[in-house]
Amino acid sequence: MTDSLMQRGDVKALLDKAAGLDNDTGDRRLKQIVRRVLSDAFATIEAFQVTPTEFWRAVDYVTRLGQSNEAGLLVAGLGLEHFLDILLDEEERKAGLEGGTPRTIEGPLWLAGAPLAQGEARLDQDPEPDAETIVMTGQVRDPDGNPVPGAVVDVWHANTKGGYSFFDSSQSAWNLRRRIRTDGDGRYAFRSIMPVGYGCPPDGTTQELLDRLGRHGQRPAHIHFFVEAPGYRKLTTQINIAGDRYLHEDFAFATRDELIVEARRETAPEEIARRGLSGPFSTLTFDFTLNREADHLPETVVLRAHATAA
Repeated sequence: MTDSLMQRGDVKALLDKAAGLDNDTGDRRLKQIVRRVLSDAFATIEAFQVTPTEFWRAVDYVTRLGQSNEAGLLVAGLGLEHFLDILLDEEERKAGLEGGTPRTIEGPLWLAGAPLAQGEARLDQDPEPDAETIVMTGQVRDPDGNPVPGAVVDVWHANTKGGYSFFDSSQSAWNLRRRIRTDGDGRYAFRSIMPVGYGCPPDGTTQELLDRLGRHGQRPAHIHFFVEAPGYRKLTTQINIAGDRYLHEDFAFATRDELIVEARRETAPEEIARRGLSGPFSTLTFDFTLNREADHLPETVVLRAHATAA
């Protein structure tokens, strides 16, 4: 016998009615999900004796979270986006698919329609005199190690202040964003600047909650990628730069050991001259392996709201 209100008939009826389970119209799956979410919320309120004041403060927080457009940031910070990756990894494993480049979170700052280049591109449009130049190269391959020509490598990253173009009005349109179509050997290359790690807006709603949880809101330096090719599963991933102080303390839980890349410092005068640069630079190398698409596998093309360039 339990004294929990969750066992009372009137509470169960309230949950069913609130979720629309007392009628035959609407979306059955959505009703079941809403019923579960409400039930868990009711049980949490009861178990922790959440007061009306606490409850309405939480409602106010959710309202402010939406107004600040930080929902995408918070779901990463609470591990929800990483859990979706864990779930998709497990679904693929159960379906018999293993291997390929590990996925990790997309984050909230991708922008559709970046300029498309053939084989190689330069990402940095805006002058940053103190920024370190990087040259990144690699190959897109199939599970057997064969090159995938014509794959599209969509790359985006932050500048030296931790800002992303479009979201940071000080940057020009498409700065540090490009799509690169791989050449006949499946290779891609780009020149850019070394990104830095950054944190949640210190006065924002996400950091407000993290502060209450005793957590920081910092990310290590990273570069985002979508990699796509006909007949292959879309890859959403990002690389981390080795040596960053937050490498294994990413507030968004996105670091995976297989995605850590060493930046190699190049100081040879002949190599600097060959690149047309005026001083030392760093090279990064990373190869992507795409898995083949199959009907029995879970979907990897995620439909979610994104910012749209003007």
